Amino acid sequence: MNWITNVVRPKIRNFLNRRESPENLWIKCPETGQLVFFKDVETNSFVIPGSNYHMRMGAVARLKSIFDDGSWEDIAVPEVVADPLRFRDERRYVDRLRDARAKTDLADAIKIGYGRLEGQPVVAGVQDFDFMGGSLGMAAGEAVIAGLEAAVARGTPFIMFAASGGARMQEGILALMQLPRTTVAVQKLREAKLPYIVVLTIPTTGGVTASYAMLGDVHIAEPGALVGFAGPRVIATTLKQELPPGFQRAEFLLEKGQIDHIVRRKDLRTLLAQLIDFGARAWGGPKKRV
Repeated sequence: MNWITNVVRPKIRNFLNRRESPENLWIKCPETGQLVFFKDVETNSFVIPGSNYHMRMGAVARLKSIFDDGSWEDIAVPEVVADPLRFRDERRYVDRLRDARAKTDLADAIKIGYGRLEGQPVVAGVQDFDFMGGSLGMAAGEAVIAGLEAAVARGTPFIMFAASGGARMQEGILALMQLPRTTVAVQKLREAKLPYIVVLTIPTTGGVTASYAMLGDVHIAEPGALVGFAGPRVIATTLKQELPPGFQRAEFLLEKGQIDHIVRRKDLRTLLAQLIDFGARAWGGPKKRV
């Protein structure tokens, strides 16, 4: 009797619970606490209906939402040494990388694609926060540079969707070196007189904000996006002051003149197409198509 009560019945309950209640069936809105059906959020481009809270969006989903017919050509990214410092904290860095790749099905934190937006050729890069917080390491730096170089070679604008906690600590100074390297690549795009558009999403912080995320010709932010260098808690502790309401949020930055637009996700594609069209007319359009 004890065997049936203690072993068989719990296994049956667990089996039935797994079938009836998938883990991602419901999502709680971080802003209001409202429970929302996951499929409703997914079909609404990962924006919570009602509250209009813009959740993080994965790299593949983002590229599908931007390119015509949801199709694009992946831009190859040079391979780098996986663990140059043989770093280990509570776990080995190579184990963290393996888990992040299994979770996201990405090689690293940034995915680059070439496709068309309202018929206009464009190269786009997307930073995926689910891959180790979208952190900038050597592989991610190479991806940004590869995307910018592809835009120059193909004569197209480059759109960067930024979402990151900053430089990847497990790669130390090698991660920090990606700040000047990506800055030089942005300058090459500028010398080619091609538009560079940055879309700031939640969150964009650390070394990413200190480099390519704030070097665009146009800076667009999604509603409520957190954008800054150090986090607000660190700043408040350091200054020993209470921060202004909405500090480091997109709306605060727009008021202070640090960004150009705040655009809802459903309107983003239209605005990007308009900006690319304007850039094509201002700079003479794509010089070469590959």
